[in-house]
Order: sequence, then structure tokens, then C-alpha cells
Amino acid sequence: MYDLGLSPLTSRAKRVSLRLAQVFTSWLLFAGAVHATERVEFTRMIAHWSGYADPGYLPFVDDAKPEVAQVGFYGAHFWSLADTPFGSGYPAHLPVRGHRECGEWFARLNTELHRRGVKIVGHLNVKFLVGDPQSPEGPRGFFRFYRDQWDEKLLGPKPVIDPLDLLEKDKTGKPLSEQNYSIGGMREYWACLNNPHWRQVLKAWVRCGIARGVDGFIANYFYRHDCHCDYCVTAFRQYLRERFTAGELKQRFAITNLAAHPFDEIAAWHDPAQSTPLRREMLRFSQIANKKAFDEVFVKFGRSLKPDLIAAQWNHLGDFSQISGDERCFLPADLWGKDEDYLWYSTGDAANHTDLAAGVLGEGTLQARYIRGAFDDKPFTLGKYESVRIRTAIAELAANGGAPMGFYTAFEDPEARREIVRYYSFLRRHEPLYRANRSHPEVLLLFPRRRVHEGDVAAIGRFKELGKHLLDAHVLFDVLPDDSKVGQASRLSRSGGTPDPRFPDRRVKGAGTGRAGGGSEVTEAPYATTIDPSDMTITVSNVLQRLPSGLSRFSAPTTVRVSASCPGNATGAMKRTILRGEADAPEPTEITLHFVNYNREEPKGNRGSGVKDDKPIASPAFEADFKLPMSGPSPALRAPSPLSAGESDGVRRRVPGRGSMSAQRAARAIRVEFLTPEAQQAGELECEQVTEPGGRGARLRFRVPGFLVYGIVRIELANSE
Repeated sequence: MYDLGLSPLTSRAKRVSLRLAQVFTSWLLFAGAVHATERVEFTRMIAHWSGYADPGYLPFVDDAKPEVAQVGFYGAHFWSLADTPFGSGYPAHLPVRGHRECGEWFARLNTELHRRGVKIVGHLNVKFLVGDPQSPEGPRGFFRFYRDQWDEKLLGPKPVIDPLDLLEKDKTGKPLSEQNYSIGGMREYWACLNNPHWRQVLKAWVRCGIARGVDGFIANYFYRHDCHCDYCVTAFRQYLRERFTAGELKQRFAITNLAAHPFDEIAAWHDPAQSTPLRREMLRFSQIANKKAFDEVFVKFGRSLKPDLIAAQWNHLGDFSQISGDERCFLPADLWGKDEDYLWYSTGDAANHTDLAAGVLGEGTLQARYIRGAFDDKPFTLGKYESVRIRTAIAELAANGGAPMGFYTAFEDPEARREIVRYYSFLRRHEPLYRANRSHPEVLLLFPRRRVHEGDVAAIGRFKELGKHLLDAHVLFDVLPDDSKVGQASRLSRSGGTPDPRFPDRRVKGAGTGRAGGGSEVTEAPYATTIDPSDMTITVSNVLQRLPSGLSRFSAPTTVRVSASCPGNATGAMKRTILRGEADAPEPTEITLHFVNYNREEPKGNRGSGVKDDKPIASPAFEADFKLPMSGPSPALRAPSPLSAGESDGVRRRVPGRGSMSAQRAARAIRVEFLTPEAQQAGELECEQVTEPGGRGARLRFRVPGFLVYGIVRIELANSE
């Protein structure tokens, strides 16, 4: 601590100081509570593990104008490698050597980014340690840092003396170790997130990162392995004790004495073909434990230091890998995304190459819609490792509620940089269409998490087949987990409930969700019908015939994907409080239709090596027949607000509505225009609006012009008189 030479406080000064401290504490608590209901909103981000020290990085930021930069390292990779000769390579590509020198470098970078109005989210590897506890030259990597370089002035006291006490261990007590990356010839070890001492290490790193100017963290390497340390064994026994009775443990798992039962494994991800009920409980335990660690370190501790701290996770989905992948596949619905601000899901190698003749578009559309639905419309991005089809990757996320990013796109390449800047400029010019927007679906496709939790991953195959068929047919649909509140209600009430105001002949009831993972209010799900892959009678051959008549139709090629959204109402702020299913959510004043074209000249013999190999083939013009929404929905069809909802014995009850379906009327389009990043000016489209038979709705018909990769149609609405 610095001695500033202040004289002792007088009694009055002490009282004033105490009062100020109380006010400040109250403000922190208030700010934290506000953050719990507000949302971080952004539509453009960049993310880099390398190249950020390039002299062209900041000029690129000046040109692209992202809202968020995911850059810099503050976790285990930094502390393991910054003071070694190997920090400049994979994964972190640290710009200078030395913990102090590199930390100061990142602090200066953060200052420069803040000067440009950019929020900084730093990478924080939460457990993947590189080093050797012993070697001919002594401890290396992380173990040298912990023994010799831990700075108590910066990080506080060491939680334990021996770093081996922080590690995941096998049944014999030996630390788990691998040598897959062999950075500098060193091995890889894994810290245990269930270990309270390791959480203290993470908190020290979080405190240090905040001091260096980050606005948030994204936690990566967020796994749990088959760890048998005392903390994991004790926690797993407690998990089983709270979840099952003694009789259930004996009947289901042949556990007769939980306190003394020897576990051969406490598995996490595993081969679905080798799954058992007990292994799935182990996986569920693992993911809940990791979430508890995340919440303790980033949500509770991090936001106690910085109430508006952005908290995010880097997860892996691939081609909907479940049980053997996806850090959230067994996480209970009420914890899925709770108190998190944005989400990165890696698709790995599943969505960055095409085989157009076989109908493979190299897309993450279905993944994006699943994440958007599960994450309650909060910002997310897909890690596609795409360095060729840069425009398609940006358009795909923008069209489906995500935040495009520039990860692994070589901004040093003038052509790549030009396209990133062109597309980001387009998103920025039309920001009101993207910020905090909500999907405008007509159909709901359920993601079969319940079947996955029973070990049935074949249901995921059916989900993907049905999803692709709907995408090829240009159906406007959402994806929601079937264990979410809306998903459960839609699954159970497909044949009954309250009329959907936009499709008066269909009846679907849903339940609203909130920012923290669930709410008790009842609201109407805006879907004409629900498709449940768990229903074996629904197949690819008959799913389209099961859809109601009167849905929107588009005669686009199957290499084009179509989606629709309604703009948010907080266009100028980083925060918003509009929640899915909110009682008095505003009626849409316009609809945005998004069209993403995947057609291209495919490279011969390889996938290409940069934007020079991206040769899109423009989509031809096609016809659109769009079903206009109904305006002025009856209060009876809305979720009760806290002021209108009653409670009895803790159960939320419906309050009778004040209106009726007779109040419904078709919206009227007053302007339709087409925009694309390849053109500076919007083009107004000729359209025809027709009333459906019986006056039960209206349709808008127009021709979508040809476009190269991405085009949108803005439909401005007004109520019919």
C-alpha cells in the first residue's frame, strides 16, 4: 500500500467516511442487482488469439468499428507461458516476454481499445496448465510461476503451498496429465474447478485482469475430467444424496452405502454408446459443478469488483455433439446461460466446408437458432474457423440473432479486411435492425434434450434431418430446447391451448422465460405449430405436410436460407431489459427478412486458403409471399405483468383478459425495401398486399432481387384502420 501522508481522521471525518462507505456499498449492491436484469447487447465483435500485436490491428479496429474485442490473455496460458521462450507461439501468441511486461502491454492495448469505444473481453483459461512440476532445470511453466513468480502484492497470498494440491487427480491420487500439445516439451495438467483453493487462484487472476482494464472475461477450457480428488468425490456423493433417496440409489445404481461406495470413475463427457444412467448422472454433476465454479468466480466475485463485468463462456457444439461434447448438454434448463452475458460456441470442423451437390452448405444456421433459443436471445457467436467464406460467416450470424466476429480471418490480407469492413459497416449503418432484435417465427422445432438426458442421441439425428428439411423449404422457425418453459408447454399442448393471434386456426400455449433462466408467468408462444423430433410419427417425408396452410412462402433456391426478425426498441444502448415473453413487449413496427446465399464455386481438391478462394455465385431473384402479423393482440393473449398477475399458495394464476380475438387485425405494409452490403443505397420494392379468405389475415407479395451473399428486406408496418 502507498503511504500518502494523510493525518489521522477526526471523529466527524470518520462518520463521514463511514457514511460514504455505506453509500458506496449500497451502490455496488444496486448496480449488481441492475446487472442481473439488464442485458449486454452488441452486434459486432472481433476475436483474435494471434495477430493482435500486428501494427495493422488498431487501424483495422478503426475501420471495422466493432463494439466488442475478444482479445488478451489473463488465465492459465498467460501465467504458464508469459515468462518462457514459448509464449509467443500457440495458443496465446503473447507479444512480449515476462509477466509484468506482457501484463502492461495488454493494459496499454486495453486503453487504446477503450479510446476507440470498444469493450474488451479477455480470455481466461480456467484450468489448462502447461508446465512440469520437476525437470532437470527445476519446475517449468505454471509450476515455476507458482513456486517462484507468484507476486503477492499483485495476486494476494498463495492459496496453498504445493501447486500439486490444486490439480485433478486419478483414483491413485496421481495428477492427471497429458502431452498432446507439448508446448516447449512441457506436459499439460488440469486444475480442479471443484477445489476451493483453485477458485481462489482464479479470483486473483480476475482481480488482476480487471485492474488491467478488461470489461469482461470469456472462460475457456471449461471442462471436467475423471477427477477423484477429495473435493470431487465428496461433492459427487453430496450430489447423489440430494438427488436420490437411499432406495433409489440402490435400485437405479446398485449403491447400497453411499458414504463408503467406491467409484471406479466420476466421468464427464463419454461415448454415448457406452453411456449408462450412472455415467449420465456423473456428467450432469460435472456440468453443474463447473457452472457453480463459474458463478462463484465471475458472477459473484467478479461483479463484486466490477458490477457491469461481462461474463461469457467458450463452449463446443460441433455438429450437435451430445454426451461426448457440449459443455451444457446435461446442465439443467434453469442454469443454462443464467447470469451470463454472451456465449461462444465452437462448431469446429462441422460448418466450414461445402459439398453443394450433396446439399452440404457448410453452415451453422441450425446451431445458431438452437443457441439463440436456449440462450433467450442474448448475444452469441459461432467459432467456425472460417477464413475463406468471410462474408457468409458474418451474414449467417447477423441473420440469426448472433454477433459476427472476425476470428481466424486474416485482416492483414487487404481483400479479407475490405470485406470485413464492408459487412461490419453495413451492420453498423442498419444497427436498429440488429441490436436486441427478436426472431419472428411461424413454426417451432424442439431440440430433444429430454431424450438426450435419457441417453438417446439418435433423437439428435432426427432433429438435424428435420431442421435441414425445414431450412431447405424456407420455413420460418425457431429452435427451443424441449425442457425450456416454452418448449415444455409447446410440446405438451400441441393440440390445445389459446389461439395464436397470427394463425387464428392454430392453438399453442407456451410459458415465458426470463434473463436468469426461467419465469413463472404464462404467455402465448407465437408458433403456428410445434415439431417434436421425439414424435416418431413425424418424418422428413411428411413434416411439410403436417405444417398448417397459410405459412409464408419463398421460391428461393435451396442454397439460400431465410429468417425473419423484429427490431429491438433500445437501439442506442448497450443494455436492454426486453425479455422473451415480457408482458408488454412492443408490437413490431417492422419485420426484417434475411436471406443468406451459400452458393459458390467450390475450390477443387481443397477447401481454399483465404478470401481469394471465396467465389460466391449470386442468387437469382425469387418470389416471396409473406404472411403479415396480426396487430393489437388481445390482453388475454399476453403474459400477466407483475401488477396484473395473482398468486395463490405460491402458484401463479392467470388473470382474465380484457379483450378478445375480435380486437385482432392485420398489420399493413407501408414500405418495402431491399438492402445488401454490396450496394450503398436501399431499393424500394413493388409489392401487393392481399386479404386472406374470411378476412382473417393478410399477405404481402413481392419479388426479392438477386444478390451475392446477403440481402435483407425491410417491411415497415402500420395498423390497418
